[in-house]
Amino acid sequence: MTNWENTMYRLISTLAAGCFALALPAAAQEAVLHDFDGSFDDATFAVESAIVGQGLVVDYVSHTGEMLNRTGEDVGSDVKIFDAADIFLFCSAVVSRSVMEADPMNVIHCPYNIFVLERDGKVQVGHRTYPEGPMQEVQALLDGIVKEAVGD
Repeated sequence: MTNWENTMYRLISTLAAGCFALALPAAAQEAVLHDFDGSFDDATFAVESAIVGQGLVVDYVSHTGEMLNRTGEDVGSDVKIFDAADIFLFCSAVVSRSVMEADPMNVIHCPYNIFVLERDGKVQVGHRTYPEGPMQEVQALLDGIVKEAVGD
């Protein structure tokens, strides 16, 4: 094989491997879920109170359950996914600075969120999991907030 052919072979092999990797489905993030003994409204109040109790500010509450229920018919579905679902988005200047000083690309995880959902009368509070390393500081923050909200 000539030098040019060898270079082309390596280039094509690298491109093919890259295309194959892009075609693989992304691994789903795990969720940490806790059952809540009470109503959905009580759970959302407890989550917001626990966030604020940490000295943090809720930037936004996404009423995802309402949106899905409202738009189901518009997108050709009669499936009711949640009785209710809200997502609280917020950030921590202290924790965010720490994890982003360790790796500036940890910005992709911000803002952080905690969700409250109700399905078939069961209310749960949770958050996504984060990768090993510096982001475990965020996971610990979220674990603490959720445990406070559910009374653990």
